[in-house]
Amino acid sequence: MKVLGLSPLDKDATVSIVEDGVIIYAAGEERFSRVKQQDGFPYEAIQKALDYTGTKIEDIDVVSYPFMPWEKEQELFTANMQVEQDFIANFKGNGLATQVKAAKKNIPQRTEGVHGLKDPNEKMDKGLLKRAYFRLAGATPAFSKLAAKKASQRWSDNALASFKQWQQELDKGLKSLGLEGKLKRIDHHLSHAANSFYASGYEKALCITLDGYGTGLAGSISIGSEGKIKRIHGVKFPYSLGSFYEQVTSCLGFKPSRHEGKIVGLASYGDPEILSDILLSRFIQQDGDIKMYEANNVYFSRYLAAHFPKIDVAAAYQKVLEVVATNFVQHWVEETGIDTVVLSGGVTANVKLNQRIFEIEGVKQMFVYPNMGDGGCGTGAALYHSWPGGVKPSISNAYFGPDFTEQEIIAELEKANLSYTRPDNLAAEVAAHIHGGAVVARFDGRMEYGPRALGNRTIMYHAREPEVNQWLNKRLGRTEFMPFAPVTLYEARKRYYHNIKGAEHTAEFMTVTFDCTDEMKRDCPAAVHVDGTARPQLIKREVNPGYYDIIKEYEKLSGISSLINTSFNMHEEPIVCSPYDAVRAFLLGNLDWLAIGPFLVKHPESKAV
Repeated sequence: MKVLGLSPLDKDATVSIVEDGVIIYAAGEERFSRVKQQDGFPYEAIQKALDYTGTKIEDIDVVSYPFMPWEKEQELFTANMQVEQDFIANFKGNGLATQVKAAKKNIPQRTEGVHGLKDPNEKMDKGLLKRAYFRLAGATPAFSKLAAKKASQRWSDNALASFKQWQQELDKGLKSLGLEGKLKRIDHHLSHAANSFYASGYEKALCITLDGYGTGLAGSISIGSEGKIKRIHGVKFPYSLGSFYEQVTSCLGFKPSRHEGKIVGLASYGDPEILSDILLSRFIQQDGDIKMYEANNVYFSRYLAAHFPKIDVAAAYQKVLEVVATNFVQHWVEETGIDTVVLSGGVTANVKLNQRIFEIEGVKQMFVYPNMGDGGCGTGAALYHSWPGGVKPSISNAYFGPDFTEQEIIAELEKANLSYTRPDNLAAEVAAHIHGGAVVARFDGRMEYGPRALGNRTIMYHAREPEVNQWLNKRLGRTEFMPFAPVTLYEARKRYYHNIKGAEHTAEFMTVTFDCTDEMKRDCPAAVHVDGTARPQLIKREVNPGYYDIIKEYEKLSGISSLINTSFNMHEEPIVCSPYDAVRAFLLGNLDWLAIGPFLVKHPESKAV
């Protein structure tokens, strides 16, 4: 059976073609439109998928979409919101004013700077009137409950309008392609559970999903066994850890659903203890469930951000996310006795959270789906509807997008008047340039699917120089406090990372952090975050020989088995897709060298040797 999977259209619209449980193509519309997290019906991505795979419209048996009709979604979240109002009315708080007054006394005087912040104790300064309103709507019980109620109603109204809009666009798009009669819908969290379980290769696993909202839920627990998935618990929206983290992202001045990773980076500089008890007091966890007081009241986080340093707010939200989520997972690990977990949903993009889940006593193996956010739901839905039964091997890579011919590459190089060579040993030359201090972009093979650059659309640099986090981020227009991630030879994993056994495979997709060994800290300080962790991509030669060979040649020169790997794109742009995109980003980013296909190109203005 051949299934066309479409992710939700509201953001990061992504197309997948899955045949009998095998992913043969997957790519986001953003890679072709060049608009980050492109929404709407993915006309271009569908056409690219059909052309690349040689699929005709009549070859498609099913179109799978990971949401119910708008009427069903409305029914579910409306009922949930009514239950939430009863919870808010009966919630007994701990005296927020007293807690905040005590917390303020614990703010330290800091002198060591944080790159990207003007002052280490920098707060969100919104002016006197807004600060007063945040206090009223976010921290004064009688008014905050009213604000929370209005926020939930506003969310419901916006969600209803959104579901109606995207359903109309879905119907219109499918009709234009002659596919309107082949649509099958699937529960949103089931699509998340399906992508993580079916891609894992495990015979049996505890499927954990956590996100913002999906078909009435913000999370779920299922048991995957022998090719079948059975849900045993759902966390009802609005008690959403996704929304919880979106609120801190927004209150600190970043874009929700896009910049949550910046909060993870920022959190390592702060003291989580200053505010974590205040945040934890708003949660109730019983019998493996999660409830959160005033879950939709955005003014509470804004109130905290106006009175406490950004780094301490970020640190507290990160810690509380970890505490609540690990309590949730640990309950179900103990309840079911299953020691293998698979994760999906936007919350599991949080690599530090994934480390904490893997560290739970009783968890021996873990797999995180490489495209864990909603962009991966289309693949999960397609896997579910095309699964032939039984167990298949895990996916070995996420190179599911398009590739390009040498002729197409040459055409773009010549259009840009760039000189190029075709080295006999490209890997050795690239490694030598990196060893000598050059920044090298790599463009080769099929494009990665999902949010991570995994070698085929990657920028590489040696990790010996801690200062690279400032100057290379600045060159690429990125936030300075964000750490770079390393790519590491698979066989060197135990030399560089603690407690990696059981998570090696998911580390091939750069989806979890580990505590670094002293050797890693010494050899690759630029890839080790301030908290002593790194988010590696482990690379095997059989998965990507050209990429592997570069790191292996670098190891011969330096004795070091890791390099920095960061995504090949300009700030706020999608990862490059085509040779044109690669040449453009190479020139705009003032990178020293471009390894594109079998060719090597030096930047016209580079002084690197």
